[in-house]
Parts: sequence; structure tokens; C-alpha cells
Amino acid sequence: MENILRYYLMPHPPLIIPSVGKGQERAIQNTIDACNQVGEEISNLKPETIVLITPHGTMFSDALAISNEERIRGDFSQFKDFDTYIEGRIDKEFNEELINTCNVENIPAVGIDSDILRKFNREYELDHGAMIPMYFINKYYKDYKIVHVTYATLSDIELYKFGMAIRKSAENLNKKIVLIASGDLSHRLSEDGPYEYSPEGSKFDKLLLYNLEKGNVLSVFNMDKYMVECAGECGLRSVFIMLGAMEGEEVKGKLLSYEGPFGVGYGVMAFNNELKAQSNLQELINMKKELYNKKISNNNLYVKLARESLNHYYTYGHFMAKPSELPKELSKEKGGVFVSLKKFGNLRGCIGTFLPTTDSVAEEIIKNSVEAAIHDPRFPRVTENELLDIDISVDILSRPHKSTKEELDPKKYGVIVMQGHKKGLLLPDLEGVDTVDYQLQIACEKANINPLEEYEIERFQVTRYKEGE
Repeated sequence: MENILRYYLMPHPPLIIPSVGKGQERAIQNTIDACNQVGEEISNLKPETIVLITPHGTMFSDALAISNEERIRGDFSQFKDFDTYIEGRIDKEFNEELINTCNVENIPAVGIDSDILRKFNREYELDHGAMIPMYFINKYYKDYKIVHVTYATLSDIELYKFGMAIRKSAENLNKKIVLIASGDLSHRLSEDGPYEYSPEGSKFDKLLLYNLEKGNVLSVFNMDKYMVECAGECGLRSVFIMLGAMEGEEVKGKLLSYEGPFGVGYGVMAFNNELKAQSNLQELINMKKELYNKKISNNNLYVKLARESLNHYYTYGHFMAKPSELPKELSKEKGGVFVSLKKFGNLRGCIGTFLPTTDSVAEEIIKNSVEAAIHDPRFPRVTENELLDIDISVDILSRPHKSTKEELDPKKYGVIVMQGHKKGLLLPDLEGVDTVDYQLQIACEKANINPLEEYEIERFQVTRYKEGE
């Protein structure tokens, strides 16, 4: 018999708890019924341990976080319910095996406790991503321990391998477990929802659920990046881990419910586990390399140079020399250059110069691409393994000119604010920066300038080159 008895995808809307929803929960009765069904099924399976993968615990960008004290407790006070709480016993034996397996397989995972989290000004507690599935399970079954994992913004392959490590740990301990991937689907399903509407939201939900029902594992990992980014989901990485735990099994999902009356998609799905001989891991790795090679083969000269600079630095540990055969606009002309690195649609590093600091645009690109990867103080250093998942954009800046507020346009012009030795810059056409006031506010914050005081304004334009264009 398999050690992982069953897998579930479960949502975590706080208002599904009656003391939080105060009647609103009746609009998602199908979700409630499906979650109760999951609770009943788990009571019949009687697992020793339930592994909960959540997006809403303490998240690190570079390592999965595994709660590692004897017990853990959480409540719904942040949702104005001060009476309801959930408590669980941690399976420390499983944690130890899982962390050891991750160390052997070079998967970044770390055990966390109150002392560690205190250094980050965070509490050691259960989050609602874990508590809501537990709320329904506890109605029917309480004789279990938990493994509480907050996913990280690692590559999809690393998350898949972590799922494989969960499976291996259960086998090594011969322990019967259930795995729950906690995650809401698109948060952008409607105009009156809590987040900005995107037509990509419903497309994402339908495609993800279809692929999971049909067992199209490779298709889950190959969904359009733009669609995923626009969907505003929080469940896909949990799914990546769950699918990794299914490595060596035939993936077949059964949709128990799906609805989204509040503008957020809530999907409940159960998975049958049937052994098969074929492995998905190598197919995923091959697909990833093929997509990467296709992407870089279509790159323009600016992004291609930035990519070559990063690959050279991570291979040899020093900056590459300027290539001899480059067009004049790269090899002879000077200019300010910003290089931005994104990973799964999220900023991973950005460094630039608004005036030239080297003898050519090419040298600015070579230098700033590496600086963005290793010296942006907002982020940990980009690892070599991340380069496959990084998308690069290069902005070539025009010379800045003095401006007034009335002459600004956040889509067309970048802005520089100055007050004495203080200076802050913001690039144009950034997601979410739609007004001049907001553009100036962010630039002033970067410069540590009080926006109510007087300061000088300069504007500039950029030519933006993106990966694959």
C-alpha cells in the first residue's frame, strides 16, 4: 500500500469560517460541502500525519520553511474573530527525515521555530492557509500530527523535487500520510473583487483545473507566464510540490467543487494515486531547457549581452570583456542603463545608472546585469540554479531633462527627484504605477525625501528590450 494515502487541493478563504464570514459563507456552500467531504474522507483514511503546503506562513525567497516545534497554534484574530483557534502537534520525526532528505538532495529547506522567527519579527504560528483545511478535517478526525510547510519562491523544478523528498521521507519512515496543497486560484475573477480584474484569471483557473483532472503534468508546468502572472493566484507553487510528491504515479484529479463569487477562485480537488513506471522529472527538466533555449535564441542584442554577462560571471567569477563585434550603438555610444531581473513575474533584482559610468552601453549592460543579480540590497543573491527561471529586461535611458509635475506621464517618462544630495529614480511604465502622484511618491520614498517639501524633478525616456523579443 502507498505511504501517501491521498492528495487534495484545498482553498483557504477566511470567510468560510462562520465566525468570520457572518453569513457570507453561504455564498460558497459548494466549497463548504466539498471541504466537509475531504474531512470525512480523511477520517476514513486515518493518516498518522498530514502534510500541509501553504503560501501564507513565514515565506523565504531562498528556502522552504518547515515549522519545527512540538506544537503550533493559530487563530483568526486578523480577521476579527478572536475566539476561534486551531492547534496542531508537529511530527518532528517526519520533519527531521524531510530536512535530512532535502540536505542530501540539495533542496533548500530549513526548520523554523520561535527563536529563528523572532529575528525576522515574525510569530511562530499557524497561518490561515493551514488552519482552514485543518478546521474541516478536525470536524471528523483529530488523531494526527502535521508537517507545516510554507513554500518558497524557488524554481518549479526545485519545488517538484521537494515534493519528491516528502514522498521519499514517508517511504523511509513507512508512515501513512495525506498531503494537502493549500491555495486559492485567481484573485482577479471579477470587477467587484478585492483585486484588480484580469480576463486571464478565469482562463488560468479553467486551464489549471483541466490539466489536473486530465493528469497533464507537463502542461501545468508549461502554462503561459503572462496568464499566470495576471491571474494573481497563490496556489500554483503548492500544486508544483504536490505533483512532485506524486512522482511515479498516474495523476488523476476529481474536481469536488469550484466557485468564485467573491472574485477569488476556490477549487477543491481530490487525487487518486495509481502507480506507473514513467517519471515526469526528467521530462520536466528537458522541457525547461528546451523552453530556455528557445527563449534566448530569440533575444535581441541587448538582452543577449546581459544574459551572456550573467552566464560568464557565474561560470568564471569575473566580468566578461566587451565583445569585439557589436554594432555602434552598443560599442561606441554611452548612456545610462538599467537591467531588471524577474522570476515568475516578480522582481528579483534591478540595478542601473541614469548617466553613463563606463565607455559604452555594452559595458554598462555587462556591469549592471551582474550587479542586479548579486548586489541589489533588497534581495538575496541570485543563485546559478535560478538563471533558467530569470527573465531579463534592459532599459536604455535618454539623458534626463528638468521637468515640472505637469509634464510627467508615468507610462511615458521615468522620473528623478532631487533634494540636495538626496536623489531617487523610478523607471517608466511600471505595473501598478498609474498616476503622477504615485510615481513621485515612490521616487521620493527611494530618495528619503519628504514629498511635501520642495524638490527638483527631471524626466527621461527609456527604450526597453525584453527577453524573447
